[in-house]
Amino acid sequence: MRVVSLVPSLTEAVAVSAPGLLVGVTDWCTHPADLGGAVRIGGTKNPDVRAVLGLRPDLVIANEEENRAPDLAALREAGAEVLVTEVRDLPQALSELDRVLVGALGLERPGWLTDAAEAWARAEPVGELTAVVPIWRRPWMVLGRDTFAGDLLARLGVRNVHAGHAERYRRMPAEAAAHGCDLVVLPDEPYRFTAGDGPEAFPGLPAALVSGRHLTWYGPSLAEAPAVLAAALGTALG
Repeated sequence: MRVVSLVPSLTEAVAVSAPGLLVGVTDWCTHPADLGGAVRIGGTKNPDVRAVLGLRPDLVIANEEENRAPDLAALREAGAEVLVTEVRDLPQALSELDRVLVGALGLERPGWLTDAAEAWARAEPVGELTAVVPIWRRPWMVLGRDTFAGDLLARLGVRNVHAGHAERYRRMPAEAAAHGCDLVVLPDEPYRFTAGDGPEAFPGLPAALVSGRHLTWYGPSLAEAPAVLAAALGTALG
């Protein structure tokens, strides 16, 4: 099959499971480092539809949150087969990965997918904590309800303080966002928070600098995510 992936997580999942299937990927697809001869077709929000179609894909894989509906509609109208995933929590991520890899691509269930399910089944809470999870600044945006990252943190004993808010991604000042929290969790994507860019906005709160790939990607990184995230949280809490 010839596959175009419009989602970095799915790019990694396909590339690790069946090297050679991918003919097109986005500019944001960074894992694995070697994607063979896959053509870059633009960003997740602005793919070059004509370039995608020019690759003659048997399947385009996308995500309802990461990709724009008009782009997916344009691909379908031109005759491309588009599979759209939806991921809001860990069980759904595992199910959707199985749907893509086994159901759509006809692969054997990859070992890393089983490893990921087992790793999260063994995951233990680092405590009973409440956190704010910024994903952007200028303006500040934090995780709200119904997010994959929020579900992963909850499985490690870290409750998102804004999990009950009506919006999935809430805009609000940093000081107000952190009210009543035990710590702030700062991923390195989509905004690249660092030790010198982010923690200073939350004085008095421990700051956990975490890998965005392990917090927000659903793919092979899920197998090591519980240990990686728990280590980062533990470091922040001392």
